[in-house]
Amino acid sequence: MATFLCLFFFLFSFATACDRCVHQSKAAFFSKAAALSSGACGYGSLAIGFNGGQLAAAVPSIYKDGAGCGACFQIRCKNTTLCSSAGTKVIITDLNRNNQTDFVLSSRAFMAMANKGMGQDILKRGIVDVEYKRVPCEYKNQNLAVRVEESSQKANYLAIKILYQGGQTEIVAIDVAQVGSANWGFMSRNYGAVWDTSRVPAGPLQFRFVVTSGYDGKYVWAQKVLPADWKAGVTYDSGIQISDIAQEGCSPCDGSIWK
Repeated sequence: MATFLCLFFFLFSFATACDRCVHQSKAAFFSKAAALSSGACGYGSLAIGFNGGQLAAAVPSIYKDGAGCGACFQIRCKNTTLCSSAGTKVIITDLNRNNQTDFVLSSRAFMAMANKGMGQDILKRGIVDVEYKRVPCEYKNQNLAVRVEESSQKANYLAIKILYQGGQTEIVAIDVAQVGSANWGFMSRNYGAVWDTSRVPAGPLQFRFVVTSGYDGKYVWAQKVLPADWKAGVTYDSGIQISDIAQEGCSPCDGSIWK
């Protein structure tokens, strides 16, 4: 019972962030491309291939101790002379520890907010006023994927990285079991999008994800994800995709209107 209540309040805390609202803040950009492959989410060089390189580091309230990794946001700058009304869509791949801005964007994403031909002009600003909202992630013809980290050692230690999560939810817990078994063991979030366990079941493996769905969580099962001879450094198709939009239990949004 105590475990259930703990999980309930843990999930509820994520559901009160009012992601559906439009928020006002500022955004800057990474001056060095190398920062994109050293993000706190642990995507490494894979991050550069996400979303055409339109990536962002986000403040702790959005990063959510790693649960916000892979979340998608629409961001637009408020200078109507310099920037388009559409803005740009980014994927969270890093933690922004600078409290002056909610986001630090890749230079490509920063320029994408500008009107045509004004990309260099917005870069010269360095920092701009923005408004943003969370939007669902969409991966056409791409399922949720599980990458086995290089540190994994069969029978002793398994670390996985979650890639390409669709929809608008967070994965807040992961269980693992041998295919066909009901003997589930929990995994712990190591950091960012990386989860691990030292209790590795034998044989082919299935996973059970707990995702935010509103005031509590829901289970999403992925069967036969890792083969019995799984290998470190390999990415495996989970066979499923998460497309849910979490229902939030927060106060009404402010007067901001996203047109």
